[in-house]
Amino acid sequence: MPLVTVTVRKPTPAVRKRAILDAVHDALVASGVPVTDRFQRLLELDAADFVFDPRYPDLATDRGEDFVLIEILWSVGRSVKVKRQLLAGLLAGLAGHDIDGEHVMVVFKETAWENWAFGGGRILHA
Repeated sequence: MPLVTVTVRKPTPAVRKRAILDAVHDALVASGVPVTDRFQRLLELDAADFVFDPRYPDLATDRGEDFVLIEILWSVGRSVKVKRQLLAGLLAGLAGHDIDGEHVMVVFKETAWENWAFGGGRILHA
């Protein structure tokens, strides 16, 4: 049940945006998420609206205009092992599109299962 938000700087070519979204989804599916469970949004912001440190905490090269922030909101309960496997798959998928994994930040956010209502106000897991 992940909800993915990807943030990039303007202008980002449509093909790059789609590659990022597809790589995230492919990694999620490989980690056990159903293929039809795809809910993603991409925010493309001006530099003034997307501020980040170029090297925090210890990058080898500076982040630049190509920096990608990926937030994955999903239900609580996945192990660190699953998260590491997802990250490895994601970075491999992005590398296949010449996207430098050093300039990709991923944030996992977890919520209880009963916090999802997919439609009609129905909470499926309460």
